[in-house]
Amino acid sequence: MRTLLVADMHLSHDTPEINQGFYRYLEHTAEGADALYILGDLFDAWIGDDLLDTPHPLSAVAHEVMTRLRTLSDAGTAVYFIHGNRDFLLGERFINGCQATLLPESEQVELQGVPAVILHGDSLCTKDEAYMAFRAQSRNEQWQSQILALPLEQRLELAKSLRMQSGDANAGKAEDIMDVTQEEVVALMQRHGVSTMIHGHTHRPKVHDLTVEDVPAKRFVLGDWDSEHGWDIVIESSNDRHAEPVLRQFPLNAPP
Repeated sequence: MRTLLVADMHLSHDTPEINQGFYRYLEHTAEGADALYILGDLFDAWIGDDLLDTPHPLSAVAHEVMTRLRTLSDAGTAVYFIHGNRDFLLGERFINGCQATLLPESEQVELQGVPAVILHGDSLCTKDEAYMAFRAQSRNEQWQSQILALPLEQRLELAKSLRMQSGDANAGKAEDIMDVTQEEVVALMQRHGVSTMIHGHTHRPKVHDLTVEDVPAKRFVLGDWDSEHGWDIVIESSNDRHAEPVLRQFPLNAPP
């Protein structure tokens, strides 16, 4: 019995090594798993499901990803998505094409008997006031409808501009501002009544020890994938041992 979690692949037409590494991961690592959770930023940018109808290079990548995730799902692995800060416009068409399930921005789940709260992680970065303001705007249904009504080419340029602005803005921010707020972490875990949290977004892979309501707790942070390495969390259960999340880094050409 095995459950996998990944985040922050940032797939695009400019990331062939990561794309192929992710396909290899689906074929070799995810095959036979009970569930695969993708905790946001599967794509580096997503500007609407109508991208699937265009000859844009990202469309070819998206169709390949969709086909491979559907194959995994058809074989019996449940596939779950949570929106990230780069692909929050992923819609029903893509999700249904993968035979997957879209979860809320944070969700309490049981992973091989381990109660946990899972999320992308950007909602925890409350010290970054400028980003939190943009996040509130970009999750607004009316704003999303207005963006999706724009011509595709205009949306592609907007996504490119937003990525550049984000990079420029982050370059001038203190490191702690772009990380999670500890009080927000504890508050979310308290609301869900769990001692395990799993998220991505910050690109700072680590297992953090903390205390929630006088109980020892752990926060697992997934790493972002690059041209050589990927990251995942695996939770395996068996009759002779207690299931526990394990954070792993692995070479893209030889996934676990």
